[in-house]
Amino acid sequence: MPINPEWQIAQRLYYSSAANHTARPAVRVALAGIAIGVAVMLITVCVVIGFKRTVTEKVAGFGAHVQITSFDNNNTYEYQPIFAPDSLIQLLAHMPHVASVNTFVTKPGLLKTSTDFQGIVLKGLPAGDGWRFFADNLVDGVLPAAPGEVLLSQQNARQMGLSTGESVLCYFVGNALRVRKFTITGIYNSSFSDYDRLFVLCPQSTVVQLNGWSEQQVSGIEMRLDNLRYLDEVFDHVYFSVANRLDEEGSAYYPQSVIQMHPAVFYWLDLLDMNVWVIVLLMLAVSGFNIVSGLIILILDAIPMIGILKALGANNRFIRRIFIHEATILIGKGMFWGNLIGLTLASVQYFLHLIPLDATTYYVSYVPITFPWWALIALNLLILGVSLLTLLAPTTLATRISPARVMHFE
Repeated sequence: MPINPEWQIAQRLYYSSAANHTARPAVRVALAGIAIGVAVMLITVCVVIGFKRTVTEKVAGFGAHVQITSFDNNNTYEYQPIFAPDSLIQLLAHMPHVASVNTFVTKPGLLKTSTDFQGIVLKGLPAGDGWRFFADNLVDGVLPAAPGEVLLSQQNARQMGLSTGESVLCYFVGNALRVRKFTITGIYNSSFSDYDRLFVLCPQSTVVQLNGWSEQQVSGIEMRLDNLRYLDEVFDHVYFSVANRLDEEGSAYYPQSVIQMHPAVFYWLDLLDMNVWVIVLLMLAVSGFNIVSGLIILILDAIPMIGILKALGANNRFIRRIFIHEATILIGKGMFWGNLIGLTLASVQYFLHLIPLDATTYYVSYVPITFPWWALIALNLLILGVSLLTLLAPTTLATRISPARVMHFE
């Protein structure tokens, strides 16, 4: 195995400088600066991507990634019916990256108790994947399965003093005022207050009967994807498949993506990306400054050795590579400790949810964490590349040291 003299000298220099009382503080400060910068960048990426993913899942939980309704609909949840034959459901279900397809039926109403009332939208879902989001957010009781049973949000239950097993009256306005009595079988909490306040869930047959529709008439079709990255691709496929298609009664299908249905939410989430880049650039600048200052002190500490090596015939390239290797050791250690600290703190928050949030403002009750390994690996490569580029200026300083002057002062 060939011997690399520059690497061997760099190792001796680094560990001797780390033990030297003069250079030791500089080495430790540089190491700590790199580690803290890396940790902050990793945590920032984990938090922001986790937050965007969590909020997107909550929005999609109430309305899916792609929704198809009637083109004649307004924004009151009093949808005009469309026909959803099995052939259309199968066509949509077999599209690439589609995880599930289900129908839904809605009916605006008014929940009323002896002391309070609340405007709601009664949403009926068929048995299957459409209930998965609410099953994951169930805090008490069970999902409704029979006509006359409903799932109420924790927010509405607290406001109206209701609990599982109790009954509540719901009023519906149409050609005539109608009232229905429902039994609360379960309570859910998604922490998405705007939608928790609005939606009451029940079996689809209940709302179909209230609307006086046939079994194939629904308010819309919901499609959930296996990966949000393919949203534009799937939406284009859906649009060209159904946008010019009419149902049995001549109603036009109107597809919308989750971004089109909730533009304000996704515009807000996109603004978070700018925050990530600002933090990453600031931390890269701090880490670069620590690397440069630390390496300059290491070079100054090694001036006598540089003079001797040059007197023995070492060229500038040889000298520069020594200090590049020495700085690489410093960067490597800093990145190791930064990754360890950042991933440890992120894991603690991921499992224990120690840092809370105001759910009415942020739509989640704690700081969400996810581990996008592709982004974390790319971030580490970016840090390494920028750190190595910062070595060009300080290593040039080592090549300008004159052996004659060094030996004169020695």
